[in-house]
Amino acid sequence: PAGPVAAMYAGLQELGVANGEDLKETLTNCTEPLKAIEQFQTENGVLLPSLQSALPFLDLHGTPRLEFHQSVFDELREKLLERVSAIALEGKVEERYKKLEDLLEKSFSLVKMPSIQPVVMCVMKHLPKVPEKKLKLVMADKDLYKACAVEVKRQIWQDNQALFGDEVSPLLKQYILEKENVLFSSDISVLHNFFSPSPKTRRQGEVVQKLTQMIGKNVKLYDMVLQFLRTLFLRTRNIHYCTLRAELLMSLHDLEISEICTVDPCHKFTWCLDACIREKFVDNKRARELQGFLDGVKKGQEQVLGDLSMILCDPFAINTLALSTIRHLQDLVGQDTLPRESPDMLLLLRMLSLGQGAWDMIDSQVFKEPKMEVELITRFLPMLMSFVVDDQTFNVDQKLPSEEKGPIPYPSTIPEAFTKFLQENRIACEIGLYYILHITKQRNKNAFLRLLPALVETFSDLAFGDIFLHLLTGNLTLLGEEFALEEFCTSLFDNFFLTACSKKENVHRHVLRLLLHLHHKVAPAKLESLQKALEPTKQ
Repeated sequence: PAGPVAAMYAGLQELGVANGEDLKETLTNCTEPLKAIEQFQTENGVLLPSLQSALPFLDLHGTPRLEFHQSVFDELREKLLERVSAIALEGKVEERYKKLEDLLEKSFSLVKMPSIQPVVMCVMKHLPKVPEKKLKLVMADKDLYKACAVEVKRQIWQDNQALFGDEVSPLLKQYILEKENVLFSSDISVLHNFFSPSPKTRRQGEVVQKLTQMIGKNVKLYDMVLQFLRTLFLRTRNIHYCTLRAELLMSLHDLEISEICTVDPCHKFTWCLDACIREKFVDNKRARELQGFLDGVKKGQEQVLGDLSMILCDPFAINTLALSTIRHLQDLVGQDTLPRESPDMLLLLRMLSLGQGAWDMIDSQVFKEPKMEVELITRFLPMLMSFVVDDQTFNVDQKLPSEEKGPIPYPSTIPEAFTKFLQENRIACEIGLYYILHITKQRNKNAFLRLLPALVETFSDLAFGDIFLHLLTGNLTLLGEEFALEEFCTSLFDNFFLTACSKKENVHRHVLRLLLHLHHKVAPAKLESLQKALEPTKQ
């Protein structure tokens, strides 16, 4: 019989063991079928003299022979599986592997027999190097490839980058989708946002765990995954690939896989940065440590800067560096100190520009730190500090008894240079956006409305990027009461969001997220005109 039944006996003939075909032949060519069956049973049954008298006893109980043989078979298979796992751990290394190789040689012809397959797979799983010929046979057969353990697949993958790529690719797609779902999620809150989960929690995610398992301790596979991530980052400019680069290394770090961690030159830097991301702040001690790593890049090893820049381009790293920069700025105002006099501030800027320069560096393959623009430190940051001072003076003025000339109005203009910096300088733009998030979180409506016009045109449209809009919509929930005011809505919607809605679908989606959350606070007439403006186009 062909098909599934034939598969049950696959490979028995080569071993000289009788199978269904042999029985069929015997019965076709004999004169006394019952005698022939009895003989076949005697020749191929369990060869234990004491068993012969016991078997009729089972017949009396109506237990079919198949059931008996099946249970003996299952017992023996369990014992054999245990034994294989034991052999893999005992005796001298060469000897144990020699035993397993012999066993594989004997059993491999039965690999397609469903009942024996687990044993063959178990033997291969425990062999650090399965013979090339056997790997090729497994690889060529879809079902065998699917059935074999990840330990065997690793041996196949390490010489078949394309096949490994096919396995990894859907996981990377899933990872990016998961990130985008969080950014566009309809839950808007200041407390739970994209950056809320701790690094350790993020590394428990399905994709990171699966990739970690696929790599095991195999440096070659780890390098392949990093190569995939670099290529995809270059192709798409999607910075979530940088997050995965860091998460993967730290996931292997959690499992103490020194075979990989010790050869990844970014390991200690990433580990230190990971601690900063957990605290959402770079403290002095860690700042010195991170600076030590950057200063320690030796001549001839500059290529490591490409990897470090990718680690620093991870949005979670940028978020931590930017938040720390804003905190330092406020401290400097209190200390009457200029940014150029603060080594910590200069290091934060150095790391931000290394991270922001990741794509260019990997693309051009020119591995040197980007030059820091002096004006960023001498002009832009002091300008942000002057905004902090404006707020403080205004607050003091409000508390003073008013003279005849009435209360002093809040400064409404912004220096032209501020707008120019946001348009032309990537680092300035990133820090400027985080400053705006900071004042929104403080419910500082005056400062928010003053600086908002500068966001309409920013460096490569960063103000209309998903991460910034995700955070901004969250922080705006704190200004919920202002949405009833015409002036506030006009500034926010007409003069900012709606300028980009028709061109950028993502902005459209973020505005809808915000309104879904706050529509009941908006004046009815305004809400109506917004609904008209936000109706999707025919396409």
